[in-house]
Amino acid sequence: MRGLSISRAWDESRDILARDGRLFVSIALCLVALPTLIMGLLNPKGMGDTGAPLWISVVSLIASLVALGGQLALIRLALAPSITVADAINHGMRRMPIYLVSAIIIVVFLVLMAFPFAFILAAMGVPIAREETMTLPITPPVIVAVLLYLAIFCFVGVRMLMSAPVVTAERIGPIVALKRSWVLTAGHWWMLFGFLVLFFIAAMIILVGVGAALGAIIGLSLGPVQPMSASALVLALAHSVLNAALTTLLAVMMARIYVQLAGRVDVEAGVPNTGI
Repeated sequence: MRGLSISRAWDESRDILARDGRLFVSIALCLVALPTLIMGLLNPKGMGDTGAPLWISVVSLIASLVALGGQLALIRLALAPSITVADAINHGMRRMPIYLVSAIIIVVFLVLMAFPFAFILAAMGVPIAREETMTLPITPPVIVAVLLYLAIFCFVGVRMLMSAPVVTAERIGPIVALKRSWVLTAGHWWMLFGFLVLFFIAAMIILVGVGAALGAIIGLSLGPVQPMSASALVLALAHSVLNAALTTLLAVMMARIYVQLAGRVDVEAGVPNTGI
């Protein structure tokens, strides 16, 4: 088991972004901010809006896949050996289907893990399928089941955290990538979990705070947020920029954490001076 220092990963990420920030910004704006802007402009309520037309759902799905490839491109740019921005984008898009399959496998596994809890609760008389509502009654068995499933969800999620850097850095398939992530994160669960909790708490505070403030200001000045409206454009633009910044920071951090766990600390990350 190799050592892991989150503070070292943070220092390396800060140095990389300070040195090559404009190159990361170019990828983040094109492959993360722009797809987010398109999704926010077409469907301000998000992909969970069941009333959205089919074509909007298709466009949102394509935009999400592009953003996923952009995340892998950002990770690749933060890894050695040096690579141009264009090559990083091509690499991210080529590896995106592999990572997508890995993510689908994880989701399917977590869904299957929910069935035993549903069967146990149903055997205990808890109404699982209720037509009038999708919520479960708040009872001790339900609370215990939810907490146990949440623990499994967090455990699996942290152990699979390195799947994106692994898919980006190593020429392997989706199943092998999941196994590799499991091996790399062994013995570091609590440290990685703490990092994720702190990051997502900070991200939620920023996104919710800025979103609430902008929503109020935009609602008063430009009117209600509706699809293809000026208010939706401004709000989506702000969200897309924030999302791109947070995605870039998380991608670089995951890349530098992977470098430590994979034993590649002897190679310095960087990009060519051309950047194209």
